[in-house]
Amino acid sequence: MLAAIAPVRSLLLAIFMLMAGSGFLSTLISLRLERAGAGTMAIGAVATAYFGGLVVGALRAGGIVRQVGHIRAFAAFVTLLSASTLAYALVHATLLWACLRLIDGICVAGVFICLESWLNDRAEAQTRGSVLAAYMVALYSGQAAGQVLLATSGALPAVPFQLASILISLAILPLCLTRSSAPAPVEVQAFTLRALYHASPLGTVGAVATGLMLGAFYGMAAVQVRRLGLDLGATANFMMTVIMGGVALQWPLGHLSDRHDRRRVIVGCFGATLLVCAALSMQASGGVVVLVLGAVFGGLAFALYPLCVAHCNDRLLAAERVAASGRLVLLYSVGAAIGPLAAGWLMSLVPAGGLFLFIALCAGGTLIFGLWRQAASPPVPVPDQQDFQIVPRTTPLASLLDPNTVDGQTR
Repeated sequence: MLAAIAPVRSLLLAIFMLMAGSGFLSTLISLRLERAGAGTMAIGAVATAYFGGLVVGALRAGGIVRQVGHIRAFAAFVTLLSASTLAYALVHATLLWACLRLIDGICVAGVFICLESWLNDRAEAQTRGSVLAAYMVALYSGQAAGQVLLATSGALPAVPFQLASILISLAILPLCLTRSSAPAPVEVQAFTLRALYHASPLGTVGAVATGLMLGAFYGMAAVQVRRLGLDLGATANFMMTVIMGGVALQWPLGHLSDRHDRRRVIVGCFGATLLVCAALSMQASGGVVVLVLGAVFGGLAFALYPLCVAHCNDRLLAAERVAASGRLVLLYSVGAAIGPLAAGWLMSLVPAGGLFLFIALCAGGTLIFGLWRQAASPPVPVPDQQDFQIVPRTTPLASLLDPNTVDGQTR
């Protein structure tokens, strides 16, 4: 494992620092907007701007990388992201913050395109699984560690933004000082949404539903749990618990899906998510129960996207999987852009538990769809299923690290 990741250690360090600096901004910005008196619809709209930026960046940032090269593009995206992070501390205006979040989303998408294509270029065929696992550890651990910065403001509201900007800026150093040559540009072929849905209806709908659920969670969860009486430190602990719970359950659920009809595991996860979020929506105060339910929710919800990707891969030729992953990322991102706004609307009607009620409704709708698909079509035989891999919800280039997409086998 250590030998496999040694050639990409600078990239992994850059990912960790970037996520530590930027991964908690959604939570911080939502809390600051609520404290300033913004309504849940306005907070949801700002969160939607970020995920909209991710969609735009995923579609357009690759052209910038091809024009100027990976190192220059990475430096440009990180510099702009660092500058926009500092701008939040200068002016407090909802519309301006929405514009800044749009810029943040574009920059983060561009950074992921640079890093993931670089990781793919450095990874050997026999080490792709180890590199992908290390990438996910760096990404999630950085995101979890960054939540600690929520409680650093004290009497100085600008401090969290300043610390975030410092970490984001320092993420440039590992790549600028690396001895590795930049990779050649990677082109991802198109794959129609119609063809993707025809191949895997549940995988396609599940990717959208997961985007709706997690986009709403990242954009609005801090506001919702603060209404339970949690202070900043407890809110940071809750967000960290959800993220770490997501890391803990992905592998067990993935291995379970390798041994059974994967659709049953996906449907079971949506059903369990429905129950957990229903329980969270009925909580009247914070405490250990909320943390436990949050950890279980993270474990279930974070596993859903890679499970849906694996289910799609089961029904695709090897040559189609990378192109299809691009559409799955796009569908997830579109769902994530809609989620905060829709959840914000429901939270304005049901202040006490509107967010988790929204997530429960998304999970329940997909549960019904999944049960119908199980009755409407036969499963992929278990021996023909591809091995489960944890994949990030970032850009299509991350799928190139999945051994299932490059094994050259067809079904």
